Amino acid sequence: MDALILARMQFAANITFHILFPTITIALGWVLLFFRWRWLRTQRSGDRAHAQGWLDAYRFWTKVFALSFALGVVSGVTMSFQFGTNWPGFMEQVGNIAGPLLAYEVLTAFFLEAGFLGVMLFGHGRVSERVHLMATFFVALGTTLSAFWILALNSWMQTPAGHEVRGGVYHVSSWLEVIFNPSFPYRLTHMLLASALTCAFLLAGLSAWQVLKGVAQRSAPRVMRVGLTMAALLVPLQIFVGDLHGLNTLKHQPAKIAAMEGVWETERGAPLLLFALPDAERRMNHFELKVPKLASLILTHQLDGEVQGMNDFINAHPPPLPVFFAFRIMIGMGLLMLATSWLGWWLLRRKRWQPAQLPRKLLWLFAGMTFSGWVATVAGWYVTEIGRQPFIVQGLVRTADVVAQVPAPMVGLTLALYVTLYLALIVAYIAVLKYMAEKPETPRPVDAGSPSLLQGARP
Repeated sequence: MDALILARMQFAANITFHILFPTITIALGWVLLFFRWRWLRTQRSGDRAHAQGWLDAYRFWTKVFALSFALGVVSGVTMSFQFGTNWPGFMEQVGNIAGPLLAYEVLTAFFLEAGFLGVMLFGHGRVSERVHLMATFFVALGTTLSAFWILALNSWMQTPAGHEVRGGVYHVSSWLEVIFNPSFPYRLTHMLLASALTCAFLLAGLSAWQVLKGVAQRSAPRVMRVGLTMAALLVPLQIFVGDLHGLNTLKHQPAKIAAMEGVWETERGAPLLLFALPDAERRMNHFELKVPKLASLILTHQLDGEVQGMNDFINAHPPPLPVFFAFRIMIGMGLLMLATSWLGWWLLRRKRWQPAQLPRKLLWLFAGMTFSGWVATVAGWYVTEIGRQPFIVQGLVRTADVVAQVPAPMVGLTLALYVTLYLALIVAYIAVLKYMAEKPETPRPVDAGSPSLLQGARP
């Protein structure tokens, strides 16, 4: 492989590992704020036993947040270094735009998170309840601001606006147009919902695992209820936002849509390909399984709507095979999340919000879906990032023009080291979560099938 492909693979490895953890912390910060508020409100009502359950939930999930936040920070720093080591031409050409946006993220988001994280983690009982609640709020706000600035930069790279070129270097002509570029509202909303769904299934999955292992705390019913309720409400909203995002992408990045749908020739009434094997060399698909006109209906909301094909973008469209399958993995996982959340919420409600009374097969399903949000998010990011190729800034700057002149063996060596380290860290992260779930502070070793589990605790 040449240095360009290896450098792209290295960046993909970094962003794949990094995005796992902000995807959890962005939404989990607000969930912690909810747990904290519920504890204060219930405590004031005089129901101490019920209030303790919310406090147990807050304490446990604060540890999960801290662990995820730490790995997200470390991997984010590593990814930033790659702009200089592997892609120096990127900062040389668009550094006037990318640099300030990354700086704003550090100044307004990371400092806010880091400044109040210590109070949130170690301040309970040492500061007033109001100050501790405020610290939790600012940490949650910081995670969302971080997403705001990073998505602003990424969206600008997808749909650039508000810039001018002087001497081959891109300068800002309007910061409002740079930040609020055509795809930014859709990408930000889509990412925030993806984070909420990732967090929702993590809540439900770890709670189910605790019930299965007979170590669930009194917080398990309410945590599972919160997770399933979030998922049941937000999956349909994500599907709606995804449709709006698709319309925006069709308008501004038609080559990406063509690769996602496996469309080679521009046509009206394009079929939806449920399965195919796109062949970039022969510029055709093998083994097509299609539904007539459905792609046009979904993309344009018209049965005879026109969908441009990849043959309209010779040497300017992404590799179709990874984009095609990553998109279907994302959609398939989303539909599975929808079915699981609706079925789970309905059955849990019928059991009066007591997860111990659910069928064990359903609990195993929840446990198996613990990291389903990761799968959907990574697949979606592959669609986004690979779908922009061969450009690093859509239509303006080609990826091949900004890669560093580093020998391929050197890039390959660092890629192997990165992948090895990241795999080890992911295994360690999941192992720590498993240990924390199975060894809570106040375990209640009651049989998972017993209806007396968590008896007396109301969700």
